[in-house]
Amino acid sequence: MIDQQATNRCSEDMAAASCSVLELRRYALRPASRDKFLELFDREFVDSQEILGSWVFGQFRDLDDPDRVVWLRGFRDMPARAEALTAFYGGPVWRAHRDTANACIVDSDNVLLLRPADGGGIVPERRATAAGVADGIVAVTVYYFDAPVDDDFLAFFRQRIVPVLRDTGAIVRTSWVTEASPNNFRLPVREGEHAFVWWAAFADLAAYQRHIAALAKSSDWRDAIAGELRRRLIAPPEILRLTPTRRSRLRP
Repeated sequence: MIDQQATNRCSEDMAAASCSVLELRRYALRPASRDKFLELFDREFVDSQEILGSWVFGQFRDLDDPDRVVWLRGFRDMPARAEALTAFYGGPVWRAHRDTANACIVDSDNVLLLRPADGGGIVPERRATAAGVADGIVAVTVYYFDAPVDDDFLAFFRQRIVPVLRDTGAIVRTSWVTEASPNNFRLPVREGEHAFVWWAAFADLAAYQRHIAALAKSSDWRDAIAGELRRRLIAPPEILRLTPTRRSRLRP
């Protein structure tokens, strides 16, 4: 049982802090187990992590893979990450429910460790209640590079890409780059990679599809930006189209 007063105090402390480390976690699940896993996650693994110093920013169904979930977990900094994860995975809630959770999971190693692209931090949004409405689409886009993301690309993204995205209906909510610090907890992350991640939210799938159609018709995008972007990347962009659970903080 989670102490509600402690949870409220934790929420107040978090509201005064900011997150400078983020895990983008993608889990492959056993067929037909996703709803069971997410119901367990929302019920048992949100408050119990946040009371110990993590932010659970969002948990999502992948629209393009019925056996995948994506979730986001943030921390004040790397030392706080080690402390929070040690407390949670060594604590009573995970111990009570880990067998049920692990029975749903095929692979949980697809994890990017990130930090804010602007070098600052972000303050968590208010989390939805259990009765909140889960709707809309969150689109997460991942760019891969052969070296750490530099200021030149960040300027290119802000000055060239963001205005076209905005004009075609996508508002960039936030952007992140790979955190270069060594992994300081036993759970694996994808090390030695260089990623830039941004996400936008849409009212529904139709709004997202209108954005994609408008982007394809944009002369600025087609004639200049898309080619320059391809030249800089070492792989095609990865796009995750996600729908939030009822307790996800991040939603349209």
